[in-house]
Amino acid sequence: MRDDSIDFLSHNRAAWDRQAAEEREWSRPVGSEQIAAARNGDWRVHLTPRPLPEGWLGDVRGRRILCLASAGGQQAPVLAAAGARVTVFDLSDEQLRQDRRVAERDGLELATVQGDMRDLGVFADAQFDCVFHPISNLYVPDVRPVWRECHRVLRPGGALLASFYNPVVFIGDRDPSLAAQGLVRPLYKLPYADLDALPREALEKKRRNGEAFVFGHSLGDLIGGQLAAGFLIDGFYEDAQPHPRFVLDRFMPTFLATRALKRQPGRHEGGDPQA
Repeated sequence: MRDDSIDFLSHNRAAWDRQAAEEREWSRPVGSEQIAAARNGDWRVHLTPRPLPEGWLGDVRGRRILCLASAGGQQAPVLAAAGARVTVFDLSDEQLRQDRRVAERDGLELATVQGDMRDLGVFADAQFDCVFHPISNLYVPDVRPVWRECHRVLRPGGALLASFYNPVVFIGDRDPSLAAQGLVRPLYKLPYADLDALPREALEKKRRNGEAFVFGHSLGDLIGGQLAAGFLIDGFYEDAQPHPRFVLDRFMPTFLATRALKRQPGRHEGGDPQA
């Protein structure tokens, strides 16, 4: 049963503030050399470890891009240096501070906004050409509001580029002795939530260690939810975890990425949905 005394949003905000202060993997800003290269047309950003498929993002010069829940001084400054008009939206103030640090250091223009990814009410309808949303929706219990808000703030014809974990990673028992034997024992049902599944002592340990609470969504919510929000998915790929954390990471790609378009009124979209 969920412990309603835990404010997961405040906890996760503090957890990511801590990660940013320690400059962990997703909170370590890019260097000036990467910004200089991006200004000269040599740049890349990532939804997953592998490069984006050709054509998923294209020429970003002059395009209005919302980097959603992807602060940390990595993606947004590169896109800004490549010529995009970038807004970064994130729960963590310290993660956003990393983007501002790079912008000030290298003379970039980008805006930062703090908030919950499920509520983009600070933005107008059809404000952006693209939403870039790398793996982060595991930090909210319901992903469908995220998709609806992305659809609202995109212009017709705009694209949502999103990535997330294959939900199968959330169902296994975390017992280290099982992992040492290379065994997977299904234990948790989807949708998964730390607040429902973990005993009190495990939740307290995560809180003490500054680890964010996570939620595992079904494919029906992750992919079907985009379709229900009005998107047309025209690209999909899987990617492997380069540093396996779970037994399953050794045997299957556990990252998923989608490219979804907001339909233009009166226009029929078709084609192969595979990337």
